Amino acid sequence: MHIETLKVFCDIIESGSFSFAASQNFVTQSAVSQQVRSLEEKYDCRLIERGRTGVKPTDAGQILYSAGKEIVRRFLELENRLREIGSVVGGSIRVGTVYSVGLHELPAYLTEFLRTYPAVNVHLEYLRANKIYEDLIEGKIDLGVVAYPAKRSQIVSVAFRHDELVLVVPPDSPLAKQNKVSFAQLEGQRFVGYERDISTRKAVDRILRDHGVKPHYTMEFDNVETIKRAVEIGLGVAIVPRLTVDHETARGSLKMLEFQEGVFTRPLAIIYKRGRELSPAVRKFIEVLTTHQLLPKPSEKAATERGTVENLRPERDKVEKAVS
Repeated sequence: MHIETLKVFCDIIESGSFSFAASQNFVTQSAVSQQVRSLEEKYDCRLIERGRTGVKPTDAGQILYSAGKEIVRRFLELENRLREIGSVVGGSIRVGTVYSVGLHELPAYLTEFLRTYPAVNVHLEYLRANKIYEDLIEGKIDLGVVAYPAKRSQIVSVAFRHDELVLVVPPDSPLAKQNKVSFAQLEGQRFVGYERDISTRKAVDRILRDHGVKPHYTMEFDNVETIKRAVEIGLGVAIVPRLTVDHETARGSLKMLEFQEGVFTRPLAIIYKRGRELSPAVRKFIEVLTTHQLLPKPSEKAATERGTVENLRPERDKVEKAVS
């Protein structure tokens, strides 16, 4: 039995999904099914049962998983040590992050990392913050990059950088004639924001409350891309990380305003499971994120154009459909 097959089997049991195990091991779902069949033929017994609630191990499958998980862990530790001795940085990294960070903060660091360590395969997943913590603890991802890191006994947090928070308005808004705005001018404005359980939304509400503003939210979304589309079509104003609106302000679809009262930032952090041995690739990835200054600091002016992000027309259509 190959270690790779055993790892695939363990990933199936932990995730309850053949497709997830396939994506984590960079193989097709049919290849995963074939590996399971080969294990069942080898041991002449069923190892997995499929039902409405997902995939579950049989009694025999649970025995294989319980022993196999430790075998896989020890093998990966051995690989990491041998790679360190041979100065080889390779393998794969699974990183979970939120849209605003993954689309606008990480690309420059990913480019630098992959240029330096081309043998590493970085698999980036966009998840809600609470899901990132869950997946770290369950071993489904190696690292997370989050805003406003939560203190949890099972999680180690490493400071990454700070985002500057700014106000964005439609170009035809009366506020668009200014470069800076006071919080007093925001009283009575319609707001578009993150959903209430998202940490950035909680922080924005706290800043507004501290400055005497009671926001009226017209729409709430779980990602910054949809928030921007809503502001562009005039549904309100929004407070968002500065780097996330570089493209829109450069093309003129949004106007960005700083706050007269000062600079407000949100902290970003790299998180991983406490007690887990980090591979050389994961350690090097953390090193690049924490030691390379590849983006402007919050006090610096944003660059005019950093290139296009993914085609965002579907998000615009989604917002327009929601209000039509």
